[in-house]
Amino acid sequence: MHAPHKRTARRNTRPVRLALVALGVAFTAIPATAYAGAPTHPAVHQETAAAGQVAAATGLDDPAKKEIAMQLVSSAENSTLDWKAQYKYIEDIGDGRGYTAGIIGFCSGTGDMLDLVELYTQRKPGNVLAKYLPALRDVDGTDSHDGLDPNFTRDWATAASDSAFKQAQNDERDRVYFNPAVSQGKADGLGTLGQFAYYDAIVMHGDGDDSTSFRAIRKRALAKAKPPAQGGNEVTYLNAFLDARVWAMQQEEAHSDTSRVDTAQRVFLKNGNLNLDPPLDWKVYGDSFHIG
Repeated sequence: MHAPHKRTARRNTRPVRLALVALGVAFTAIPATAYAGAPTHPAVHQETAAAGQVAAATGLDDPAKKEIAMQLVSSAENSTLDWKAQYKYIEDIGDGRGYTAGIIGFCSGTGDMLDLVELYTQRKPGNVLAKYLPALRDVDGTDSHDGLDPNFTRDWATAASDSAFKQAQNDERDRVYFNPAVSQGKADGLGTLGQFAYYDAIVMHGDGDDSTSFRAIRKRALAKAKPPAQGGNEVTYLNAFLDARVWAMQQEEAHSDTSRVDTAQRVFLKNGNLNLDPPLDWKVYGDSFHIG
């Protein structure tokens, strides 16, 4: 990992659960990573299962494309394509969100780390992180380490060797970030690249009520251009969305380097690669990456 500032923890993610209705998102697929036989997390929607229908993967949710998405995000978050090496990652990057950890940057101060540990504990009671649940509830919304130090980081690394914890990270990533992004992208008529643009935005900004959240970025873009689902041109709309994304990033010093848009997503868009087909070449923070 390079400089710590490259980790981009997000804003409070709790509003995502209510935001999906406001965004008009309909869940059309059950995560491929669903934990077989595990108790259902209380917040997981069951509409699709009840309907008995699972939509075919036709965009970023195609397994090969999803792997590319994980690598693209990891290049920006961790300066490596090896996203699977990040289950054990944990540190306080000094952004006011407490500890940032795991494959997607779950934060002790934004609620998603608490949700993750609750899910892990439902599936595996008595795990090494379960004892921190009271502290995680207390520090939610703050940057405090009270009740977590001195052994939380060590125990997180220990938990990361447990396949059940890795699966919980996968499932929470999909529930909170990946599935909503893909669903909204498809609803807007966007292809794989557009769905990824949505996913990367939710990863960084969350989907709260503030002016730089994903929903606010999308609203700003919609004021400039129509998405394909509304009869608009996909390239024109994606340029408007990326413009709005850059504006949002520039509002916070921790996100002010916009290269993950400028020298990555815009490169693919300029090349007309709306399907994110390899080979892919891009740069983030000056580092070059390639997927063959």
